[in-house]
Amino acid sequence: MALDNFIPKVWSALILQNLRKSLVYGQPGVINRDYEGEISQYGDTVHIHNIGPVTIGDYTKNTNISDPETLTDDRRSLVIDQAKYFNFQVDDIDQAQQRPKVMEEAMSEAAYGLTDAADQYIASLYTGVDPANTIGSDETPEVVDKDNVYDYLVDLAVLLDDSKIPRTGRWIIVPPWVHGLLQKNDLFTHATASGDDVIQNGVVGRAAGFTVLVSHNVPNTSGEKYKIIAGHPMAWTYAEQINNVEAYRPEKRFADAIKGLHLYGAKLVRPEGIAVLTANKS
Repeated sequence: MALDNFIPKVWSALILQNLRKSLVYGQPGVINRDYEGEISQYGDTVHIHNIGPVTIGDYTKNTNISDPETLTDDRRSLVIDQAKYFNFQVDDIDQAQQRPKVMEEAMSEAAYGLTDAADQYIASLYTGVDPANTIGSDETPEVVDKDNVYDYLVDLAVLLDDSKIPRTGRWIIVPPWVHGLLQKNDLFTHATASGDDVIQNGVVGRAAGFTVLVSHNVPNTSGEKYKIIAGHPMAWTYAEQINNVEAYRPEKRFADAIKGLHLYGAKLVRPEGIAVLTANKS
């Protein structure tokens, strides 16, 4: 972060904040964070146990029941394999009355940058979706307009129904242009209501059984072919740790510096728990 022109007597005490995206994918209610407390360093692995179905049998009076079955255990691993850092300094010459404000805003920007990188990483996990739960593809994307946009939400909901995914807690994350189309569709405007009870980042309403969220981090290829993901928090899991934040004096500078390390990992543990629509603008 270059501060060569930071002259307190001519700089405002107020700092212009950067424009920021709403971070959606990594928040509670969209992804589960059940294993958050079990990591401490890069490379940590959390083993997740998934018990298979239990057989249900018919009981007949005065008849022995069958021997106890051995439960199947489908074990999966969540690896903390993502590491991002920040490292910035403020020169001593620039540490007049404006310095605390610069440091505070820089820390805020650093925290946002780390979270944004994690948000985009989580969104990229859509590639593991069960192929049966997809509508459209990169080769043949669906063309979405204001007249059919709600129908696609219903179609995604049906795919999740067929996969036996719970209806309570479902969400769908759309890019701003799809939200714009939804606002022009009477089925959406009549179905949704947003008010003081909306607390998640990016929430714009409810429709077709989904909490609808909008995000600039919706994956896309070549500026098109947007990957609109619908799903349930049970489908994927995320764990993170701010491993270290250090204030220090660079050896070759008269400056204060701060560096920090963010460790995290995410996994799509139930590929059938999400459904993906590949969509182009009309």
